[in-house]
Amino acid sequence: MTDSPLGSFLLPPGFERPGLGAVLREGSVVTEAGRYAARAREDRRQRRAAPYAERHAPRAVEPVVLVPGFMAGDGTLRLMSRALRARGFRTYRSHMHANVGCTLNAATQLESRIEAIALRRGTRVQIVGHSLGGMIARGVAVRRPDLVSGIVTLGSPMLAPGAHHVALSWGVDTLVRLSRAGVPGLMSEECVAGACARQSFDESREAISPSVGFTAVYSQRDGIVDWRACVDPLAVPVEVTASHCGMAFDPRVLDHVSDALHRQMDSGEQGLRIA
Repeated sequence: MTDSPLGSFLLPPGFERPGLGAVLREGSVVTEAGRYAARAREDRRQRRAAPYAERHAPRAVEPVVLVPGFMAGDGTLRLMSRALRARGFRTYRSHMHANVGCTLNAATQLESRIEAIALRRGTRVQIVGHSLGGMIARGVAVRRPDLVSGIVTLGSPMLAPGAHHVALSWGVDTLVRLSRAGVPGLMSEECVAGACARQSFDESREAISPSVGFTAVYSQRDGIVDWRACVDPLAVPVEVTASHCGMAFDPRVLDHVSDALHRQMDSGEQGLRIA
């Protein structure tokens, strides 16, 4: 296995990178996609059978921003958005076309995006982040508890960002090489092994305000990251049976996401408004 381009501090003792064969577990993504399609058909059938006034779920108070994972864009969470909207949530895109840039810059951009939504809706925002998106969400929640009421992370290795499959290391290495060659907007060496990476990692380990709900969803079948790195001790842990990629649309996982969002909204300061 080749060396990771990430700084050694991103892989603390006690965690390890999934082996080459672990990615085979990601093959269940086909079954998970089929499960989503079957659930969607059943939901449509039930809506058509219900009286018109009962076809739509009550609208949730707090908006929800969806943040994609590494090398992914908002489009990868389209099915999640559709499912959550059917449950009454008002979802928003992160405006990330591809999550391939500096993590600190991404967090700053997400913070601005959330601030705009919070001011528009007059209430705090919840964030659902897949993989790297969850790590970014956690950092923003630490910075701005006045804007964020809760986060739900899906397969996000917050305790050890370097505990990922070698295929991701190849992707990171490619981005760093392209950045070195002058391509703008990509992760640089500083972003993955220098002071920038250290600051981002330290921020993701800081304590979260008690007013911010935190749910960490993980799967021992995850073939991309070490699932142990996804169980933040400050979060409510929720174990699912899904692949890393499938967490973004497996309806069984989305049921847990919906439950977590409702729980965090109900237990938080529901009346808090943004001035």
